[in-house]
Amino acid sequence: MDFYQNGIISTLHNLVDRSIEDMEADLKKFSKSRPLGLILPSLFSELETPALAKIVEELKKVDYLDEIVVGLDRADEEQYRYALKYFAGLPNIKVIWNDGPRMRAIHKKLVEEDIAPEAPGKGRNVWYMIGYVLGSDRVESVALHDCDIVTYDRSLLARLIYPVANPHFNYAFAKGFYTRIANQTMNGRVTRLLVTPLIRALKKTAGVQNERALEYLEHIDSYRYPLAGEFAFRTGVISDLRIPSDWGLEIGVLSEMRRNISSNRICQVDIADIYDHKHQDLSPDDAQKGLSKMSIDISKAFFRKLAAEGVYFSEESFRTIKATYFRIALDLIESYQNDAVMNGLNFDVHKEETAVEMFCENIINAGRHFLESPMETPFIPSWNRVEAAFPEILDEITAAVDADMQEYGRH
Repeated sequence: MDFYQNGIISTLHNLVDRSIEDMEADLKKFSKSRPLGLILPSLFSELETPALAKIVEELKKVDYLDEIVVGLDRADEEQYRYALKYFAGLPNIKVIWNDGPRMRAIHKKLVEEDIAPEAPGKGRNVWYMIGYVLGSDRVESVALHDCDIVTYDRSLLARLIYPVANPHFNYAFAKGFYTRIANQTMNGRVTRLLVTPLIRALKKTAGVQNERALEYLEHIDSYRYPLAGEFAFRTGVISDLRIPSDWGLEIGVLSEMRRNISSNRICQVDIADIYDHKHQDLSPDDAQKGLSKMSIDISKAFFRKLAAEGVYFSEESFRTIKATYFRIALDLIESYQNDAVMNGLNFDVHKEETAVEMFCENIINAGRHFLESPMETPFIPSWNRVEAAFPEILDEITAAVDADMQEYGRH
């Protein structure tokens, strides 16, 4: 890795082979004045995978976390009991049973006031975990990563949380990035083939008519891997965080950070030499699944944000965006192919162009949906707003989680 600083946010590189023990010693020292936490969104099905088993074993070696919060989705009572045993070896562990009667009752109350997302998913899970962290008030900095990372080791967490843990750093938000190479293949299709060329197409179209839009696009284009699911925050910035409940989560978080804090308090950090996780199918015949749905949700996230910056969209403008995107994406495929060949990697041009063709169609579909649904409210309300409606809500959430763990963890 070189030391080059690209874009308008700080990039923290992995320049030397610093030992994990040395870095963890720093984090242990930082945690005495700035308590640290971790949140893990998980489906119950992930407890049956080797990826999560390895993550748990690695986290058992970590001694600087004051709180680990697991958000458990799609679990019945027996599965929740199993999860409590599964995670029991982790330090300071809390498991939120999102499908349990206590959390369902809280969720029902919030949905009735139209201040919570009805549909389950990662966005809703992360939102409730943030609520728990705010309610428990045990940590001042918190990291988030997924539970399907098959190449996980604890250095990923250490490097991710370090920028917001170090009291001598000014960062309030850190975004992880890494190389997406596995099995001699270049991965990260949605970032490479949709997000990067779409951002650059939007610069050439929406950006030329609106300086604020161009500044926003330059900000997102500064991230080396904008769709990485690994973040770390100072807790002071998450109470006002409004996140999408769909696949636009990662882009939505980056957009919110730009809205809420200055760029000198944002960084991206190299957290892994090798990274691989569960892959989504392309699903070209079903816009409600896989990378097809993901591409639509991400495109809508960009269009919504740019509209908020004053960009006017029409059917004609979306056709222009699509045509511009297509040319840029094809040029990038050639660059990716040359990079792969030089590094001895496998590269299937046909599959790459097939994905780009589907993304082209979905940019139009996302634009059509955006125009036809002007009253759509895709963001989950911030916890500041929820607390304004229900001042005791965070206490209720922490009490529900603690009661569930006490009642169902006995057997």
